[in-house]
Amino acid sequence: MAQQRPSFPARLDFSSGKPGAPGKILPVSGASPAPSKPKPQAAHATQGLGMDSAAVRARMVRHLAASGIASAAVLQAMGTVERHRFVDSALVNQAYEDTSLPIGLGQTISKPNVVARMSELLLGAELARTGSLARVLEIGTGCGYQAAVLSLLAREVYSIERLRGLHDKARENLRHFRLPNVHLLFGDGMLGYAKGAPYAGIIAAAGGAAVPQAWTDQLAIGGRLVAPMVSGTGQQALVVIDRTAQGLKQQVLEAVHFVPLKSGIA
Repeated sequence: MAQQRPSFPARLDFSSGKPGAPGKILPVSGASPAPSKPKPQAAHATQGLGMDSAAVRARMVRHLAASGIASAAVLQAMGTVERHRFVDSALVNQAYEDTSLPIGLGQTISKPNVVARMSELLLGAELARTGSLARVLEIGTGCGYQAAVLSLLAREVYSIERLRGLHDKARENLRHFRLPNVHLLFGDGMLGYAKGAPYAGIIAAAGGAAVPQAWTDQLAIGGRLVAPMVSGTGQQALVVIDRTAQGLKQQVLEAVHFVPLKSGIA
């Protein structure tokens, strides 16, 4: 008898594991796949903006490794993408610090550690371990930084943004990198993007009390969804949902802080 599929919208169930302290790296099954070789198209030599950005990125990568990021592919991608190109010029000196920064319209660029952590979790998907991370959907493009990192880890990236101002900013930010495998979409991220489904991985940069069913419907068998979710007490935690042939498997990880998940476009 086939296992009954969990009802949706999915909500946080802390009985399966309580979120840890913010910033603490907790192990998750299958989160350290064999490193895949990042694509070279985003590797650009740069003079930086008033600093030796290559050296600063290398220092950032060392800090990421010390914090627990083990994937060679993720560390290489984080060292390749020039984060200072995604922040305002007034904040460029903070670009490689492990801190979130405002990008306008009430949104932020995530901490490097969070970007690396979520990317590494995505590489733990069964499809990524047994083959490759083929097609990925990102909910919440923001300034485009996470999409640039994902472009070096997946064959194809669809990234959707509900705020027109940020969609346009991300398009301008990514123009320099000339990434043919990144597709930027303007629309309601809560609906996902059915035309590109099924996805080996889905990653969300905003958290709500439930995971939209559209996301899990668009996840391939063997695929993985990584997203923040909010419990009934208002606490937000990182959640991993794997889609298997038997159904959906959920893991609750460390506490995080993301902007709220919203529907519609603006």
